[in-house]
Amino acid sequence: MAYQGKIVENKLVGQKLKFIRTMTDTNGELLEIETTYPTKSIEPVPHYHPFQDEWFEVTEGELTIRLAGKIVTLKIGEKIHIPKNQIHSMWNNSPNKTMVNWLVKPALRTEVFIENVYGLAQDRKVNKKGIPSFLQIVLFATEFSKEFRLTKPPYSIQRIIFTLFSPISKIMGYKATYDKYSQ
Repeated sequence: MAYQGKIVENKLVGQKLKFIRTMTDTNGELLEIETTYPTKSIEPVPHYHPFQDEWFEVTEGELTIRLAGKIVTLKIGEKIHIPKNQIHSMWNNSPNKTMVNWLVKPALRTEVFIENVYGLAQDRKVNKKGIPSFLQIVLFATEFSKEFRLTKPPYSIQRIIFTLFSPISKIMGYKATYDKYSQ
């Protein structure tokens, strides 16, 4: 379970997250995280949040954001609001470490999603870009569809594919969440 001060890290990609305020602290109103990106980090897959808005403020270094097909770079003190359903990805394209204050409203179960994705990375159950296997993604995408969605294929197609592959994922031993990562 996420708590103030808890740190999760994906050592494969070098990103670290520190929980500042959790869904429990804010009665689900928001999640606040301090995230640290290593130099020249990897751009994650484009995604969107169907029911959540996000705010980012750079506190050290600079943050590169792909937003609506355009690339924007934020420097120290600069902020950006990403409304729900806005496709984006963000990373550190600079030669220096970047730190960002990140707010998610409402919190929903974002921290549970983060703990599980980062837990798999710690256990080296992801590829070198920090992405879990397809069968794991099937269960995550289904379990956390209110918090996080991939942009391709279209969501209606994803739902069909994930519904078909969910039983296979479970037979192969994958889970939508793992208790050991939320401790």
